[in-house]
Amino acid sequence: MKSIILFLFILNFSSVFSQQIAVLKYKGGGDWYANPTALPNLVQFSNANTNTSINKDIQTITLNDDTVNNYPIVFATGHGNIFFTNEEVKNLKNYLISGGFLHISDNYGLDKYIRRELKKVFPDIQLQKIPNNHPIYHQTFSFPKGLPKIHEHDKKPAQGFGLFYKNRLIVFYDYESDLNDGWEDAVVHNNSKETRVKALKMGANIIEYAFKH
Repeated sequence: MKSIILFLFILNFSSVFSQQIAVLKYKGGGDWYANPTALPNLVQFSNANTNTSINKDIQTITLNDDTVNNYPIVFATGHGNIFFTNEEVKNLKNYLISGGFLHISDNYGLDKYIRRELKKVFPDIQLQKIPNNHPIYHQTFSFPKGLPKIHEHDKKPAQGFGLFYKNRLIVFYDYESDLNDGWEDAVVHNNSKETRVKALKMGANIIEYAFKH
């Protein structure tokens, strides 16, 4: 009987929520709301070019309750401080180890804060550089050289980092890439069409990977 209930729960979760994504509103004063056109553009691109039919209404969530569990992938971005309370740490950990996926995009200035907060969530798990042959770089679109560089800040190479739990990638963190900038409307950052398409392709890969895994 329990197995039947579990199956029905999973089936219902998949049918209702599998094609919805959310952006994380966090504490600390950082601009979690940065790049407002980014996710709508990414959803449109992903639906048009990969096997997704994501709801175009991007939800804003917090970690104060279990509503985060309604979304298979959550995005977080910003330039400044980010802070998780003890309750939020607990909720985020439960979400991630139960099958959720978090993509963090450093808009420049988020790095030291997000590393500190992730350490609170998983004290014993280290962020690892994602190898170029990892499946996240090889979904519908292939990136043999790994994470693409979208926006220049410090002339450092773009790097993709991740947290793995029981061999599953649960957090993907793009650093010195600024994928979000490439997802925004062209007039916002004046990125070339080639750069924007490259960013959107990598973003679509992340969504596709998260849904599959």
